[in-house]
Amino acid sequence: MKLLSSSDPSQVSQACVEHGITSAQFETLHSRSRSAKDRAYCPYSQFRVGSCLLTNNDEFIDGVNVENASYPVGTCAERVAIGAAVSQGHRKFKAVAVATDISPPASPCGMCRQLSVFHSTAFRDDDGVQENGISLRKDGMGRGELC
Repeated sequence: MKLLSSSDPSQVSQACVEHGITSAQFETLHSRSRSAKDRAYCPYSQFRVGSCLLTNNDEFIDGVNVENASYPVGTCAERVAIGAAVSQGHRKFKAVAVATDISPPASPCGMCRQLSVFHSTAFRDDDGVQENGISLRKDGMGRGELC
């Protein structure tokens, strides 16, 4: 997988074209996922993660990681954003951005990848044709990763 830099305008432009989003949407995804990190609940790991999901209706929905003393009970930022979107009635998504405090950025966990793959294929229109869904990776699991 090729890691793209959000500070390189040509890479941002290329990523926007590949993913069917505007540069303004990219900037909003980027800034909202970064600011969402401030609301993360991570008293055990101190590993802040923020996420922002762009729906097909051009709405932005944020998510943060929420930890629990029992490690498996915690929830990742990507899954929080997807859950919030689905609970608000959204079923089709254009893009997701994930922000962490490390560089290079962390890769989504297996559960987040599974949920993203499910939602990129499970919600289809009435003809059964898949529309744009959440995409995280270019290596066989989606259309690419924006970081």
